[in-house]
Amino acid sequence: MRTRWVDTSGGAALVIAAALVLVVAAVAATTVQGLVQPSIALAFGAFVAVGELIRINLPGDRVAAPLGAAGALGYALLEVFDGVATQYDVLQVVAVVAVGMVLGTVPHVAVGQPPRLDALARRVLTTAFAAAVFRPLYASLGLAGVGTPEWQVPALMLAVVALSGFVDALLAALIRSSRERLPFPAALRDEARAFVGIGSVIGATGVLIALAAEIMGYLALPIFAIPLLIAQFSFRRYAAIRATYTQTIRALSRVTEVGGYTETGHARRVSQLALAVGREMGLSEASLIDLEYGALMHDIGQLSLADPIPGGATVMVAPDEQRRIAGMGAEVIRKTGVLDRVAVIVECQSEPYRRPGQPLDAGIPLSSRIIRACNAYDDRVGGLTDIEAQLAAMEQLRLGMAYDYDPRVVETLSRIVERNSRLGLQP
Repeated sequence: MRTRWVDTSGGAALVIAAALVLVVAAVAATTVQGLVQPSIALAFGAFVAVGELIRINLPGDRVAAPLGAAGALGYALLEVFDGVATQYDVLQVVAVVAVGMVLGTVPHVAVGQPPRLDALARRVLTTAFAAAVFRPLYASLGLAGVGTPEWQVPALMLAVVALSGFVDALLAALIRSSRERLPFPAALRDEARAFVGIGSVIGATGVLIALAAEIMGYLALPIFAIPLLIAQFSFRRYAAIRATYTQTIRALSRVTEVGGYTETGHARRVSQLALAVGREMGLSEASLIDLEYGALMHDIGQLSLADPIPGGATVMVAPDEQRRIAGMGAEVIRKTGVLDRVAVIVECQSEPYRRPGQPLDAGIPLSSRIIRACNAYDDRVGGLTDIEAQLAAMEQLRLGMAYDYDPRVVETLSRIVERNSRLGLQP
């Protein structure tokens, strides 16, 4: 996916605009009053810049700069540096962090890799929030005084980091729900889960830097950067493995096309439609991954056929034959030993969502019902952009809502098809 300078979604635009206004005000105020304790500002600004330089791409189209974010948090939470109390304000924190981020992105821009402005804006706003909450509280509670219990300052820092993580998750969910048309509660759930992973490591490192700098001074930055760099390397490896895994499954999904069992692009189109439906219906990120894999491999069972189905349209064959094809595909997927949930999804996608005279079959995963409807739609439409063909296909699906297709899935698919047609987009 090509990186964009600006995401045109409303959520991203709002977050970027808020961050831009804050940064302009912070830089102007810091310029007017002068940089307080410039050597500390320079050290943390450089730390943030290096962190931005070695940013990483994570699963879920997330861009992170763990080292830079930890340094920014450390600067926001820093009240004593090498035995001397810090005297800078919240606006200087924002200005130093923003300048560090900009410097760290320059090399990326130079090689044609522009930054994700929404990710930068989130980091600025989260850091500003942490500084705006912690620094006044630290002063008002008198935590710098003699006799203060040792646990109070770390406890306050950890509480502020946890609250800042929630704010970051809110901003990320706002952006993602707007960009991907995902229900906000589902987006917030996914972003909160993502924060528990690398976000907790970033937060803990920021707190450790702020605490250690009281005694160690500048040495706290490189010393506590090492564990985070190791963690960042692990996350990078995980993201690379996930990307390779997905690419492998996408390549395998084309076996039926190469063998002449399905039309070219069928698995890709069904996968894209299924993901769009799943997002709009609020599936979790983990469920969307299983849905994508299941949609890509939903026709793999056709390789067991002696004679290919004309056009590969399984919707045109008898229900028993559909079940046999789905069952064979599920068996192939189970051979991997790691895709059992996907195997269940593929196996159940041949089943109607309910039987005559019976309620909804709760044993059929929602992902299976989504794939069933999207596959039936694409079997009838294929790569055609003719509106009449699309309307006719949706009408056929609506006629089958009594038993074959889940009405919620069909209505969601209908909205997506209508929206894509109106915008002139391919499914």
